[in-house]
Order: sequence, then structure tokens, then C-alpha cells
Amino acid sequence: MLCGESTESLSASLEDYLEVIFHLEQSNRVARAKDIAEQMGVQRASVTGALKALSGRSLINYSPYSFVTLTASGREIAREVIRRHKVLKEFFANTLQLGVEDAEANACRIEHAIDPTATERLVRFLEFVSICPRTGNDWFDGFGRFCKLGAQTSDCLACLKLCTERLENRQPGAYER
Repeated sequence: MLCGESTESLSASLEDYLEVIFHLEQSNRVARAKDIAEQMGVQRASVTGALKALSGRSLINYSPYSFVTLTASGREIAREVIRRHKVLKEFFANTLQLGVEDAEANACRIEHAIDPTATERLVRFLEFVSICPRTGNDWFDGFGRFCKLGAQTSDCLACLKLCTERLENRQPGAYER
């Protein structure tokens, strides 16, 4: 894949295959069609079709009855899909306070549709929220309570007091100058 070339033409299903092959390579050094089918819960015939498509795009090294490995381009795409998945899952679980299963399911669906600019902006947002003295864990905890209890502003003053006390007792962090 050329620098800057889009993976938009790669379907969500083919991205999933790259992701599974990447993980199998990490644990077994190579992937086998049988293992891919098992991981994805699909028939071997479906795997064969996907492997031919990925091989035709030079994203994997594949020949029938042989091991499957990612090419450099395939590995790059797989790493990016996995990165998007991880960022989205973290956002859904930690920021939006979704349960682990819901966070995982939503990340799986959205990882194929989100564009690089939105992914980078989400990463920057999560970084900002984690270091900004007006946010952090207190903010996430407050949002969690807000989701559970609804829009109750009666504890806003108590929350502000806790945040102020935390800031007054805070040690300078690595991001402060």
C-alpha cells in the first residue's frame, strides 16, 4: 500500500480478517485457515474467499494448504484497525461508562467506519481529559453518577468542592511547565 493510500475500499470483513491474522501471528507466528475460521466463527470456504481477496491486494502471503502471513502493508493496516479498536473501546468503557461487552461490540462496529482525523481527534480528547485539571478521574466518576442518576445538579457543589480540594493538594505533573 502506498503512503497516503486509503483503505476505504477494504471492507469491514476484510479488515476483521487482517486483525485476526495479526493476532494469530502474534501468538503462533503464522496463521492457518482453520484457525482463522475458528476465531471468526465462519466456514472455511468463507475464509478461503477472503484470503484470496487479501492476497490479491498484496496484504497477505497465501497459497492453499499453507500458512498465512501478513505482508508489510497488511500488517500496517491490521495495526491501524487494532489501534482504532483499542481507542474506541477505551472511549466507550472509560469515558462513556459502557459495560465491557457493550464497549467491545460498539468498538468492533465503529472501528471500520471512523476516519483517521476523527480517530486522532478522539485520541487527543482522551489525552486532554486525562491530564486537564478540570477533568480526570473525578470528571469520569461524575459522569458515571450522572448517567446512573440522571440530570441531578444537587451534587454539583459537592463535586466542585472535591475537585477544588484535589487541585489544591495536587503535585505538579509531567505535562505542567
